[in-house]
Parts: sequence; structure tokens; C-alpha cells
Amino acid sequence: MASIVLNNVDKIYAGGVKAVNGLNLEIKDGEFMVLVGPSGCGKSTALRMIAGLEDISGGEIVIGDRVVNHLPPKDRDIAMVFQNYALYPHMTVEENLAFGLKLRKMPKSEIQKRVNDAARMLGLEQYLKRKPAALSGGQRQRVAMGRAIVREPQAFLMDEPLSNLDAKLRVSMRASLNQLHERLGVTTVYVTHDQVEAMTLGDRVCVLRDGLLQQVDTPQNLFDSPVNLFVAGFMGSPAMNFTYAELVRGNDGAAVVFAGHRLPVPDSTFAEKPGLDRYLGRKIILGIRPSDFEDSSSANGNTGWVRLPVRANVTEELGSEINVLFTIDAPPVEHKDTVAAQNDGDEEETTLPLAGDKSLWTARVNARSHVRPGQDVELVVDTHNLHFFDVDSGLSIGHEANVGR
Repeated sequence: MASIVLNNVDKIYAGGVKAVNGLNLEIKDGEFMVLVGPSGCGKSTALRMIAGLEDISGGEIVIGDRVVNHLPPKDRDIAMVFQNYALYPHMTVEENLAFGLKLRKMPKSEIQKRVNDAARMLGLEQYLKRKPAALSGGQRQRVAMGRAIVREPQAFLMDEPLSNLDAKLRVSMRASLNQLHERLGVTTVYVTHDQVEAMTLGDRVCVLRDGLLQQVDTPQNLFDSPVNLFVAGFMGSPAMNFTYAELVRGNDGAAVVFAGHRLPVPDSTFAEKPGLDRYLGRKIILGIRPSDFEDSSSANGNTGWVRLPVRANVTEELGSEINVLFTIDAPPVEHKDTVAAQNDGDEEETTLPLAGDKSLWTARVNARSHVRPGQDVELVVDTHNLHFFDVDSGLSIGHEANVGR
């Protein structure tokens, strides 16, 4: 096992296009690091540079205690798992798993031991004599992972390995990957454009945009304390709700005013977000997570929750919860960061067309709510979890990384 360090790494293609721009990232020994971002943000390029499949244009890559800038892939002691399984169709599962070890002239007894161990770990024992054509997509991907595991490398590099699987299988494979990492403890760098995958898999998550590092943190910290509008809009499903608002202070304390609504801002928020008081009387961008809403009928006894009457346009009943989609009488936030965050590379994501200059918001409420489309519903909002962003820069106001900027 080994740490992986990228020091000021650049990748510039012909024509001066910078796919990766001054990337500084330290991946700890044994860590599961996820690189996430929209299509074209540089995450796969960064992974391929670590692997040695792309030359770097500047900077330094260190794996363990070796600078590997000019080492070919075979000498970097890493194993890759790709989106397409790349199995040899004429070989059995057992032969696919053993092939790389045979090329290294490993003793037959050691090959057999490693193949059996990997097959047991991945639940492939009964498929060892089958060829890839006789396997499901999930089984083929497990074989591809097994081929990486038998190598016992210093690091695994995985480039969207689950994206060819159906939704239900992706969930079970995510669980398998988590268990596998717990068992092996091998440093893993994992690329995905799916932020749900990033949140559920990563010890830490690195968010990239246009080749630039936006934020690296634990999944929960990215969710709770995004550094800017882009990270706030990209991480979390359903996405954070945004609106232009004004921060004001009256006799009854501070509040944020938007679209005919007035939400009080607790004094504790000003203590937690240094510099927020400088925005009093100014326009800001307000962000509210769907999970910070609740149906008032299910929120009895919650202090700090403020009532917000709305009309439900659409309801999505998910069994354990209900997504309530409603409009607020304010134009959608059109900021370069929010536009980029919506482009997550998933063609299945579509935006509901709306008539008029209004914003569509989502509230995630308890499944016991009886709200139905077209009904008026009284939502409550947890005002302790409001997010505030600078209108021009898109930076999160009061975030420790932005204080003084």
C-alpha cells in the first residue's frame, strides 16, 4: 500500500486546452478517495495521469516514496478497473483472473492461491469455469475487480466501474466495493460523475470543475459546508434549492427575505459564519437543502423550524419519504456555478419546464405526510441550516476556506 501525492499537476492538450490545472491532492495510505465532477471536469484525466496512461504537462506525481512522472504504467505497481470490463472472451473466469500473474512468471501455486482467494472474496467460485459471455454485467465487473485484486498492487485506480450496470445492481456493487476496501485496506482512487456514488463510497471526496480543484473533504462535510455554489449544487440529491434574497435586521432580529417569505436567521448563525453580518442590507444567494424541510404536521416539537406555506405542484412518493416540488415567486438563480452544477453528465436528469419566471424548489418530507399535487401544504424549515453565498463570486459566506477572501 502507498500514499499518492499530486503536486501542482497540469495537463495541457494541443491548442492550449487545460484539462487539469495545478492540481494539488494528497491521498493517504489506505484511503478511498473519490474524484467527482461533471463530464469534462478532468477527473478521468487525473486518474490516467496517476496510472501513467497520460503524460503530465507539469508538476509531480508521487506513489509511495517514488516520483513516477516518467515511469511506464507497468512499473507503477497500480491496478486499474475500467468502465468496460475488458475481459478476454475466449478465456474462462479463472484464466482471466490468472492471466496477468502468468505474464509475470509467478509460480503456479501462488497464482492458484491468489485466484482462489479473489474468487472467494467476490463470490465468483461457482463461475470460475465459465466464459464472460455466460456472465451477467455485475459478474463481469466482479471478474474485472478480481483481476486487479490478484495483483496485490499498492493502489487501485477505478474509472466509473459501475456506470454500465443497472440502478439496482449499482447499489449492491457499491456495498461490495465498501466491504472490499474494508477487507483489503488498499489505497483506492475512484472516478465517478455520480455524486450519490461519491457520497456513499468515499472516505474523502475531491470535487473538480474545469480541471480545477473546488473542495476536498469528507462526504458529510461537503454536504453540510460546501465551499461555493458549485459544490453546494452538485453534492446532494435532490439538489440544493437556491434563490436571490436580502439579508435584513429589524427589531425582531435578523432575517432573510425572498419571494414574499421572511425566514429569521438565528444569532448562532452569525457566530458560525464569520463575515455574514457584513451582508446585512445586501443581496445574497440563499440555499436550502430539501432535507431541511418538513411537513408541519410531522414536525411537532422541533425548535428553530419556521413555517412556510406553499402549494405542491408535483409529489414524488418514494416509500420512505416524499419529494414535494413547488414554485416560489422568484426568478431562478442564473449563476455560472449553479449552471455548471446542473450539468452532471447524466442524460437521465431532466428539468421540468415551468411557465413564468419562477423557481422550482424541492422539499423532502416524511412519508406520513398526506400532501398531494395541487394541495396547499404548510412546510417548516430548519433555519439553523441555511446556506448563504456571495452573489458575484459564488463563494459560501463564512466558510473557513473563504474567510479573508
